Amino acid sequence: MTDIEVPDLCLVVLIGVSGAGKTTFARNHFRDTEVLSSDTFRGMVADDPADQSATGDAFAALFDVAGRRLRRGLLTVVDATSVRAEDRRALVELAKEHDVFAVAIVLDVPVTELVRRVAGRADVDEGVVRRQHTLLKQARNLRKEGFRFVHTLTGVDDIDAAALVRTRVFNDRTDDHGPFDIIGDVHGCCDELYDLLVDLGWSPRRDEDGTVYGMDDHPDGRRVAFVGDLVDRGPDTAGVLRLVMAMVEAGQAICVRGNHEEKLLRALRQRRGSGRSRDSVSLSNGLAESLAQLDQQPAEFIDEVIVFLDSLVSHYVFDDGQLVVAHAGLAERYHGRTSGRVRSLAMYGETTGDTDRWGFPVRVDWARDYRGRARVVYGHTPVAAAGWVNNTLCLDTGCVFGGRLTALRYPEMDLVDVAARQTYWAPERPMGYGESDADARVRAAVRLDDVAGKRRILTRYGPSVLVTEEHSATALEVMSRFAIDPRWLRYLPPTMSPVGSTDPALLEDPQAAFDFYTERGVTEVVCEEKHMGSRAVLVVTRDDDAARRAFGVTDGTGALYTRTGRSFFDASTTAATLKRAKEASRTLFDQLDCDWLILDAESLPWNIKGEGLICDEFASVSAAAVPELAQLSAELDRAAERDLDVDALRSGAAQQRNDIDEFTDAYRRHVQVGATIDDVRIAPFEILACGNSDQSMTLETRSHQWHLERVNRLAEADESLFVPAAHLVVNTTDEMSRSEGADWWRDIVARGGEGMVVKPSDNLVRDNKGRIVAPGLKVRGPEYLRIIYGPGYKHDLRRLRSRDLTHKRSLALREYQLGREALARHTDRDPLWRIHECVFGVLALESEPTDTRL
Repeated sequence: MTDIEVPDLCLVVLIGVSGAGKTTFARNHFRDTEVLSSDTFRGMVADDPADQSATGDAFAALFDVAGRRLRRGLLTVVDATSVRAEDRRALVELAKEHDVFAVAIVLDVPVTELVRRVAGRADVDEGVVRRQHTLLKQARNLRKEGFRFVHTLTGVDDIDAAALVRTRVFNDRTDDHGPFDIIGDVHGCCDELYDLLVDLGWSPRRDEDGTVYGMDDHPDGRRVAFVGDLVDRGPDTAGVLRLVMAMVEAGQAICVRGNHEEKLLRALRQRRGSGRSRDSVSLSNGLAESLAQLDQQPAEFIDEVIVFLDSLVSHYVFDDGQLVVAHAGLAERYHGRTSGRVRSLAMYGETTGDTDRWGFPVRVDWARDYRGRARVVYGHTPVAAAGWVNNTLCLDTGCVFGGRLTALRYPEMDLVDVAARQTYWAPERPMGYGESDADARVRAAVRLDDVAGKRRILTRYGPSVLVTEEHSATALEVMSRFAIDPRWLRYLPPTMSPVGSTDPALLEDPQAAFDFYTERGVTEVVCEEKHMGSRAVLVVTRDDDAARRAFGVTDGTGALYTRTGRSFFDASTTAATLKRAKEASRTLFDQLDCDWLILDAESLPWNIKGEGLICDEFASVSAAAVPELAQLSAELDRAAERDLDVDALRSGAAQQRNDIDEFTDAYRRHVQVGATIDDVRIAPFEILACGNSDQSMTLETRSHQWHLERVNRLAEADESLFVPAAHLVVNTTDEMSRSEGADWWRDIVARGGEGMVVKPSDNLVRDNKGRIVAPGLKVRGPEYLRIIYGPGYKHDLRRLRSRDLTHKRSLALREYQLGREALARHTDRDPLWRIHECVFGVLALESEPTDTRL
């Protein structure tokens, strides 16, 4: 039996004369969906698998499908004769285009057997078979043609006995979940490597004279992943290699090949006489020093070094594809791929073809445009400090240049570093960007295709959310013209659905809200007074450093914006307000051990931001209706004096005038006459997220009482800016408690308040099917609803009470999911484009047609 090893991802080319049994072989060893048969494609394009005139079209379609499969990372098998060199060349080029191995499986059947098999076939005669067999015999060196693996099965018995074994490509370690200590470019800094490993919890093994020759297994089962460039420039390349090789051999470490390992390997081979002349390398950038250091070592050690360096692969994919380690980084389309191009990019990075003023190649800033889900950890380009850019992290912090040696603890995402003991090599040019102004600019960059077009957004809180292309365009228009600095936009609040009523005299009432939550298994709710204001998001940071680290902003320490991402005030007013908010938040920063906060709030009074709405939509109604009704009443009075029967009309006009007066009183109660910027108040009701340099968290699992207790301390710190949140806890299964809740609501609306919001006490809760329960329901007072539905809405209650709340509740839940997902991505340190996917999604959903009065 012959075992045929085939990588999980590759292009398999079956090579054989017509009648050799390629189709049968493919059917026995591959899934039907993996096999692309030339005969099948002829049938597709010409309704006749034997129509040779359709071969051109058939192969055009076959190559298109093969390319699409390879692009998606799927093994693909081409079932055609492929006995001509030009046909094979096209298939090898297809594999190269998609950076996968080309694998040849040759079915070499004796010509006499082939002639016997095609006897009687109308589409193939003996002459065709013999010509194809001659071409097959001429294919003597398929490896030279570009096939990475060649398997030749000679004779019928050998073909029948073959067994297919699927193997992983060299870089596939997706089943390896760590935990890892990923270490940046060492460059011969052996002492610093020891220091860092000890700080990471590793214990050195020493021989009798105290020399470190290895490490004990980590007590937490961790392993080290080296990003390459172990060698050159530093004082002890041999010591670094000896330690890393020992750890790799012991199963404690993994290493990818850097460009300096590649050059050292070529130089060592050349010196041993095993390298080719074109492998000659320049002894620059520390290579000469490494060779001099290795010259002091035994020949056996050099042999081991050559074997070790030769074994290193270009990159690894770990943890179900969530982590990629490559020396120079790697764009998403190359993850897990195998080609010379991928190998070169992983070691050297992509360059523009130009050189900078120091004579070095200008590298393409691939991290700026990276949009992959996998975290890519790399080195190669020294940076002043490690910092995440679009889900990528450069760990080369220039230890050999007097900087630091840095490691990432994965999956914890903690950075650990040690200082260089001295400068071993003078840097030839300034180090690149990390946590710097340039990094902040990269973090802020959002491309049009990040937020435009139809998309389905996956969230951890519920089903995926569909955003249509039309609604995306509307959101983009609003954001591009009116939004604040997008780096602050980590959340937009969702809309909120109203409740119905169990009382025929009311459109909305508390008992209906209590019933809603009781039916969904929520037995305790929090009722919060709803202020007549504008929904606001307040972002506060402790200092400039926190703003830079958490938001990538270098010219501000916070933001105050509307539910559509616009600023409430001009820059100077906003800055003054944020300064007061920061001072009031100091106690909260200390209590939560954080240096930034994102708060959900309301901005008061209403007319500070809504003056245009009040004048255009409400005051204009009163201004027009009062004189019109006065004139109508006068005309009806004169008609009554003439003994005309207008009593019903007079009564109706009087009722209309009463409705208008009550409408005017209702909206005026929510207007603070003469209010200025000095009268601005912020009423926070929830801490959405917080964090510091070590960790960040969302807080939707903390109870609302927990949130209210803490945000009310802001009012204690500055009562002239912050308004405390009045609230009441209600047991929805206790009639007395429900009655107290309803009375509390009546008292609020009797005082002219808008109403209240009823929320599950535990904050984010799920029903018995695992679905998120509505996070809040608003219960608005009768007079506030007069502003919304019009002066005479109470005469139309029967119809209004039948309003459909289904779509509004669905919209509120979808926006809630997206808002919370945006916060979670922010605390996960996801790139800004991933956060904005959700933020723009919330704004896009606001474009869905719905009754604005809800």
